[in-house]
Amino acid sequence: MTQKELHNQRLVKEAEHAVSHMHTRRHFLKESAMGLGGLALGALFGCKGNNTVASQVAFDPAHPLLPKLPQFAAKAKSVIYLHMAGAPSQLELFDYKPELMKMDGQECPPSFLEGKRFAFIRGVPKMLGPQAKFAQHGESRLWISENLPHFSTIADEVSILKGVTTDQFNHAPAQLLMHTGTPRLGRPSIGSWVTYGLGTENQNLPGFVVLTSGGRFPDAGKSVWGSGFLPSVYQGVQCRSEGDPVLFIKDPDGMDRDLRKASIDAINEVNQETYKEYNDPEILSRISQYEMAYKMQISVPEVMNINNEPQYIHDMYGTQPGKASFANNVLLARKLVEKGVRFVQLFDWGWDSHGTDAGTAVDVGLINKCRQVDKAMTALILDLKQRGLLDETLVVWGGEFGRTPMMENREGKQNPFKGRDHHTEAFSIWMAGGGIKKGFSYGETDEIGYAAVSGKTEPYDIQATILNQMGFNHEEFTYPFQGRPFRLTDTKGKVIREIIA
Repeated sequence: MTQKELHNQRLVKEAEHAVSHMHTRRHFLKESAMGLGGLALGALFGCKGNNTVASQVAFDPAHPLLPKLPQFAAKAKSVIYLHMAGAPSQLELFDYKPELMKMDGQECPPSFLEGKRFAFIRGVPKMLGPQAKFAQHGESRLWISENLPHFSTIADEVSILKGVTTDQFNHAPAQLLMHTGTPRLGRPSIGSWVTYGLGTENQNLPGFVVLTSGGRFPDAGKSVWGSGFLPSVYQGVQCRSEGDPVLFIKDPDGMDRDLRKASIDAINEVNQETYKEYNDPEILSRISQYEMAYKMQISVPEVMNINNEPQYIHDMYGTQPGKASFANNVLLARKLVEKGVRFVQLFDWGWDSHGTDAGTAVDVGLINKCRQVDKAMTALILDLKQRGLLDETLVVWGGEFGRTPMMENREGKQNPFKGRDHHTEAFSIWMAGGGIKKGFSYGETDEIGYAAVSGKTEPYDIQATILNQMGFNHEEFTYPFQGRPFRLTDTKGKVIREIIA
């Protein structure tokens, strides 16, 4: 008998031993002692069993990622969400305010400060005029700044929302609110909700993929793509554009595909016996994840390889194969949705424009960040369109809050460079494709861009609109947890009908 056959035989024996161990009287007494108490406690709190599922989604725990039908006809089949972590300044990108330029250098009026809370502003700051020139573009005549010269060429493809607001002025809570519907930890991300509701069209790839650039994770960490109380199979799978696309995706030295399959089969045999005993659907999710990991060893390296893309595509996106970059990630996002991935989330770190140094100045650092993303995000829209994918792919771009019309002054002293503090009362987000109006501007701020005066929207409205385009009523799309049905938007949110084509 060969060494490989001996090893496989040992794995099977270990699995059999583990299964037989579960059936012993001692094991039963040991494991059920706390279980009976848990059942009693659950009854006291009115909790439902784990096998309770949302009435709106046909959930099969044995096959959690199989494609499912939405509640109604969807405009979009997939989502690419580009989050600029740190919050880009709308006043240097999309919200043109010539009146603010007239106030440049003047002391901030008391009415803008009284009763307001800011992350860093103390005392009386000076007003800061727009640090970029604006022009109208396309037949839609949308105002876009000189910082985004490539993006300005697709003005007629996008809807810009200028009246977005939030109630969180710190990065991590604001990011959590934007992506999970609450500023606190523990809720599922929007990508997890979409994948839970629709599954994935490609059973060899995850339904929800996450890509990061900028050298750091968002401030809220991996919680912004977590599955919360949903089965863990729906959490985002982080992939990389440099090195192995997924950590530990390669087999260890000395292990081939047959041996890997044998080990997974042995592990899942134990998991199946555990499921029969406890009837916990999370165990079935674990089985699915092991099987998905095995499939991903072949499928992920292929789809995450951009080397085979034609040169005109590399020129179009500004990609550099083998390097970690926003441009590479955007091209990967197009490849992923083309292969049937349901939700792709990109986080690009480095958009915090406080003016504490040149890298965070709105007239230096912000311009450099725009140069890193402008070409690629424009190419994404054009590439999806030329492939016939834009109509069925919803693209969303934005940050977690806005920036103030006044200059930041920490400890009452003006920062050394031109910067803006965190701002909750107005920022801009754009959407394209997936049934969204083209060349449209929705919402307005006051004459200096301080607060939304029309078309006011909240993160819950953004979430409700994304779910609507994917074929779900956000008020009815729920999951039972702790005795009540939860939803992404919880008790708030409205679909932004004005931007739907």
